Amino acid sequence: MGYRVVVAGATGNVGREMLNILAERRFPVDEIAALASRRSLGTEVSFGDKTLKTRDLDTFDFTGWDIALFAIGSEATSKYAPLAAKAGCVVIDNSSLYRYDPEVPLIVPECNADAIMGYSRKNIIANPNCSTAQMVVALKPLHDRARIKRVVVSTYQSVSGAGKAGIDELWDQTKGMYVPGQEVAPKKFTKQIAFNVIPHIDVFMEDGQTKEEWKMVAETKKIVDPAIKVTATCVRVPVFVGHSEAVNIEFEDFLDEDEARDILRAAPGVMVIDKREDGGYVTPAECVGDFATFISRIRQDPTIENGLNLWCVSDNLRKGAALNAVQIAETLGNRALKKE
Repeated sequence: MGYRVVVAGATGNVGREMLNILAERRFPVDEIAALASRRSLGTEVSFGDKTLKTRDLDTFDFTGWDIALFAIGSEATSKYAPLAAKAGCVVIDNSSLYRYDPEVPLIVPECNADAIMGYSRKNIIANPNCSTAQMVVALKPLHDRARIKRVVVSTYQSVSGAGKAGIDELWDQTKGMYVPGQEVAPKKFTKQIAFNVIPHIDVFMEDGQTKEEWKMVAETKKIVDPAIKVTATCVRVPVFVGHSEAVNIEFEDFLDEDEARDILRAAPGVMVIDKREDGGYVTPAECVGDFATFISRIRQDPTIENGLNLWCVSDNLRKGAALNAVQIAETLGNRALKKE
């Protein structure tokens, strides 16, 4: 037997990717509903070889449905997730709304699958921020071996992390650079994104961090270990899909780069591509459409006693959002919602 599955926000970038991945991974679906806001009602979306017409999220009855994947943002989630949860449908939410709620598990299955059983407190499971998800997949197996004390990370995040408006702005600005009088002023981003980088994602906080940077700190502690110290600088770059991260790790115990490479090669969800030659590493353009988190440039940090550097790349619409949500659904099915 399979599950009755809902995808809310099915016409957005992440919602469409959720449908694609459910089909690609052959998630056991008996029935599926694609939900959208009224302005997108009736829009057709693909699910494997099927075409689905979107249904109205506002009037949908979640009673009798098993799992709902939400990709509708925090404001809409605050309204509809409790309704779905109360109706007995387990919500896997991609927004930031529930990530820091102590009664809601924040799950990356490669890292903390056991925590998923906490879903029963509210019938809700949170999906982490895209930049956090790929980083903790790399950190967790190394932490298990040598205990991480501190992480310094600089991110290079693609415009798709800002949704369709971000993609459109990069595309339009890039075209406008070549046509005099067709320049496109920043609207989604605070400054020009074409041929530029912007050290600002989400809102600024009182201590000078942006909220995106704070998310990486708080989520890493919740998923991996509250004792880990994290400092982040998050940067938007003119890449359509694929987030990259330069990660510096300080351990309690010494960890040789060769052993670290072997640990990561054996880790779930990780692909190590690390040759010390031209092109012997992975860039965001090469990770698009892939399930893996790619690790390259693994090397000792000679400036501290027990330090390593690495380069981490992943498709942010997949591992950073839709893939992780589907993996959570798979884990939930295997551990809690087993069908006879």
